[in-house]
Amino acid sequence: MDKVMISNKLNQVFPGKVVRKDLTKKIKEGANVPVYVLEYLLGMYCATDDESAIEDGVVMVKKILADNFVRPDEAEKVKSLIRERTQYTVIDKITVRLNEREDRYEAEFSNLGIKRAYISPEIVKQFEKLLVGGIWCISRVSYYHGDNDDNTPSLPFVVSEVKPIQLPSMDFEELVNGRKSFTKDEWIDILIRSMGMEPSHLEYRQKWHMLERAVPLVENNYNMCELGPRGTGKSHIYKEISPNSILVSGGQTTVANLFYNMASRTVGLVGLWDCVAFDEVAGITFKDKDGVQIMKDYMASGSFARGKEEKSAKASMVFVGNINQSVQDILAANSHLFAPFPSAMRDDSAFFDRMHYYLPGWEVPKMRPELITDDYGFITDYLSEFFRELRKRNFSDAFDQYFKLGHDLNQRDVIAVRKTVSGLVKLLYPGGDYTKEDIAEILEYALEGRRRVKEQLFRIEGAEFADRNFTYINKETNEEKPVTIPELVN
Repeated sequence: MDKVMISNKLNQVFPGKVVRKDLTKKIKEGANVPVYVLEYLLGMYCATDDESAIEDGVVMVKKILADNFVRPDEAEKVKSLIRERTQYTVIDKITVRLNEREDRYEAEFSNLGIKRAYISPEIVKQFEKLLVGGIWCISRVSYYHGDNDDNTPSLPFVVSEVKPIQLPSMDFEELVNGRKSFTKDEWIDILIRSMGMEPSHLEYRQKWHMLERAVPLVENNYNMCELGPRGTGKSHIYKEISPNSILVSGGQTTVANLFYNMASRTVGLVGLWDCVAFDEVAGITFKDKDGVQIMKDYMASGSFARGKEEKSAKASMVFVGNINQSVQDILAANSHLFAPFPSAMRDDSAFFDRMHYYLPGWEVPKMRPELITDDYGFITDYLSEFFRELRKRNFSDAFDQYFKLGHDLNQRDVIAVRKTVSGLVKLLYPGGDYTKEDIAEILEYALEGRRRVKEQLFRIEGAEFADRNFTYINKETNEEKPVTIPELVN
């Protein structure tokens, strides 16, 4: 089925839930906001295949952005509007911190440049992500100045209303039923277009890599690594596509920020986001000497100890970074494919043993204009809520009916493979409607990614990780099939 027919069917099956992705591209060129912010607005006004309605909707979205989106160079103008009109609606990223001295919460606007605006405890309790990483919002900002009394905050700017830019809810059964209208290949293309990529310019295997990037967003406590050349869009999905993930740029981080702040008794990033992605892994450093150990504990069990308390969270962890040499050169030099990690982690086999999947970033093409789709896909907000809903499901036993795993897989290997299988089944067959062949395809892909981890562990430690000949066994025929990884096949 060609692109036009898939797009027509997508609009029929999911009316109001899809948008033409070229609209996002056109508007984004003039507005430095994440894709999910733009598509939140496009979803309100352009979720149709009626050309005249789309044109009217684009005009409306552009007007809203022109009037309410804060560009950094126009910050003073917007602050003046807030003052003159006493209140004004802005689209900006808001981060909140607690001012202990004054015993109040203060909001900081990313583009507007306001560092200290009063925000009520009620709003902060309702949207805790404001405290960790911040969120994009449509917010109403008021202005008060003059003599203070008990009812007037001492800060002139006041955040009086906050509406996070994300879908409030979704009908999961509607999506599961809609999925039945599409073949596996059509559904793969729809998911990839929804992430902003054009699948017609990708090889079949590359499409699976795109899907794998989304697994940490649908699977709880999933640890994935992707290292490869620059410019392949490794961090795009975690920064632009989902409002439920946060991208931590390479640099120093703290246990308090990432896990738990004992002074304020507040949970860190792993407790408030579905996925914490680390960009440029070479630059990761911990201010605390026990930071890597706590991260290892969390990656293994989903919990960590702080003081006398044991805390648990569900956030997945993703590590992306650059490999500057060819893979064959690295392997020929008796190095390993985790080498780009910082020295505190580089040769720590226990740390890397917690990785559930190593995505071969060197197989992903560099971003080119033709790889950015102009076709229909799900509104990013709808897609991210679909992903979030999938985190409540579990398909880790999906292959047990048909296959069993070979003897070389230890307990960590089995857990890793089951998690990858579960995540990919959720994405492709959310209603659980799959065949034996479907599961075999997913299982082989899952085994390959974990075996790539195991091969690097063997290069680091040697004999301890010698069992790396991964296989799976057909229960019906008892046939045992080995799984290879391309970079080791001559």
